Amino acid sequence: MDNKQVIEKFYKSFSAGDAEGMISCYADDATFKDPAFGLINGYDVKKMWRMLLKNPNLKIVSSNISADDKSGSADWVAVYTFSLTGRKVINKVHAQFEFSNGRIIKHTDHFSFWKWAGQAFGLKGYLLGWTSVMKNKVRQQALARLAKFKG
Repeated sequence: MDNKQVIEKFYKSFSAGDAEGMISCYADDATFKDPAFGLINGYDVKKMWRMLLKNPNLKIVSSNISADDKSGSADWVAVYTFSLTGRKVINKVHAQFEFSNGRIIKHTDHFSFWKWAGQAFGLKGYLLGWTSVMKNKVRQQALARLAKFKG
C-alpha cells in the first residue's frame, strides 16, 4: 500500500466510524498534534480516535489527498455536535502526514481554533477563542477526557 492509499484508508475508516481501521494506519510511536489536544503520542493517539468516534453524530468528508514516499496531506471537514455544549460544529481541517515503512509517524491537523471555538462555545468562543487562556482550557479539558477514557 502506498502512502496515498494509507491516507485514503485512514479517511475511509474515519468516515465509517472505524477507529481500529484508522489506528492500523499509524506506527506504534506516532505523534499527533492539533489545536485542541496539542501534541500527543503513541497509545494516546489511538485512544483519542477511539474516544472521538464515540460521538454518534460525527460526519467526515475528505478531499485533496496526496502523498509521496515521505509525506502527504489531505483536507477534511468534520460535522458534529460538540458534547460539552450541544452546539453544531463544522470544522475545516488541513492535515499533514509523515510516513515510515508504510505507516503514519507524524500527523498534524491545522484548523482555525477561533472559528472552532465560536461554533463550539457560541459568543464566549468568538470573544475568547483567539486567547491562549481559552486554548489552554480547552486543551486541559480534552486531555483530561482522554486520560479518563478507557480505550
